[in-house]
Amino acid sequence: MKKTGTGPGRPPRLSRERIVEAALQGDVDTLTMRELAARLGVSHSSLYRWVPDRDGVLDLVSEVMVERVLPAGEPGADDWREWLARLAWAMHDAFLAVPGYAAHVARPHRHHPESFGRLRDAVVAAFRAAGADPREAERSWYVFGFGVVRWLGAADGDPAGDAAGPRFDLYLETLLRGLPTTPAPATPPAARTPSS
Repeated sequence: MKKTGTGPGRPPRLSRERIVEAALQGDVDTLTMRELAARLGVSHSSLYRWVPDRDGVLDLVSEVMVERVLPAGEPGADDWREWLARLAWAMHDAFLAVPGYAAHVARPHRHHPESFGRLRDAVVAAFRAAGADPREAERSWYVFGFGVVRWLGAADGDPAGDAAGPRFDLYLETLLRGLPTTPAPATPPAARTPSS
């Protein structure tokens, strides 16, 4: 009888795509290497040949997620806001489709430098296209990225979005209206004293 590679004998071949697909089948935030190996039908040792640990798996997941959410084309002076809105909605749809992923990304942790670096560079380019100087573009990336991810983290596990506060469309519209950031004033405005 011919072996198919899924039963006893030769284990199924692993790939980046298979590992990510299996990781996305459950709650990413609580995923263990043992659980992932079981989903893939492989031994721990086979899995560890591909990824060093759970962080390595999450790095692969982040690479795929960033590939999925980045809009096609470069943002320009006329469409940078629409480009950022497309990105934010793609993040909304992709991150919330995977239980635990938005919550994981929203918490302080070591972000995968290559995938999130790509995301950062693309958002900075959008703010540069809007006319922001390099420092303002960096600051605006932080505000945009932090704002979108925090909203998604709050909404993770809450399909109605009640825990996140305002609706995402209203939140995003307000966020984008205030960006890019403007330079901070050299001195804070003088405090007003009540008139007597």
